[in-house]
Amino acid sequence: MTELVHTRADLARFRSAYPGTVAVVMTMGALHEGHETLLRAARERADHVIVTIFVNPLQFGPTEDFDRYPRTLETDLEVCRRAGADLVFAPAVADMYPGGAPAVRVNPGPLGEDLEGASRPGFFHGVLTVVLKLLQLTRPDLAFFGEKDYQQLTLVRRMCRDLDVPVEVVGVPTVRERDGLALSSRNRYLSTAERAVALSLSRALAAGVAAAGEGHDAAAVLTAAQAAFGVGGSGARLDYLVLTDPDLEPGPVRGPARLLVAAWVGETRLIDNAPVQLDPAG
Repeated sequence: MTELVHTRADLARFRSAYPGTVAVVMTMGALHEGHETLLRAARERADHVIVTIFVNPLQFGPTEDFDRYPRTLETDLEVCRRAGADLVFAPAVADMYPGGAPAVRVNPGPLGEDLEGASRPGFFHGVLTVVLKLLQLTRPDLAFFGEKDYQQLTLVRRMCRDLDVPVEVVGVPTVRERDGLALSSRNRYLSTAERAVALSLSRALAAGVAAAGEGHDAAAVLTAAQAAFGVGGSGARLDYLVLTDPDLEPGPVRGPARLLVAAWVGETRLIDNAPVQLDPAG
């Protein structure tokens, strides 16, 4: 049975009764098959699974979609029940930030100002602050995050390592539609025509992966991805398309790598990424 709680006190009461291994899956709601995959992965490794549903205002800029971000709690609860979650914690903003917007926030470091951080200033300060708070409140042994938000996953891992947070951060591969589109809560904003345009992101990634598989170097892989993104004048507005190492560190890219893309489709901003294996010799 999946229990729903809204307050810190009720969360603490249920959490204290859980023996064994506890996993947490943090979400902003509007759950889809990708979230369900996270929940099932958590279920396989933990005795108890806690899901958090919280649309975090700290990670939305003044021109972003906080007010229109979908709130679908009843449907989300069905997903949680189906996947075998034990507890859903869905706090109000006042319960998460009882003193108002926090004056002290987690600084993500240089990586937090790059890629998504460059396009969305302050975004990762808000993300890491709420993630740390939720880790403190849920006290999990394991925390599951999707690889679709790859920079977020990388920064959460760094935060836990650098700040000695005693949790194992587990990445789960991106779940895609049959045509390759990465599942996202924001896909529901796309019109039928825009959804077709959105395939330019996964098409670019597939071209880059294919080029790497043919033995091309990093420059040629990135060129192939860029060409595929723009096939037929796709209509998507590219924000960034980069090839970097798996930890998103600067420097020459050889061996395991990551190809990341972000673009606007109409009024909706989408992100995606894929692992790439380059020749270790460069």
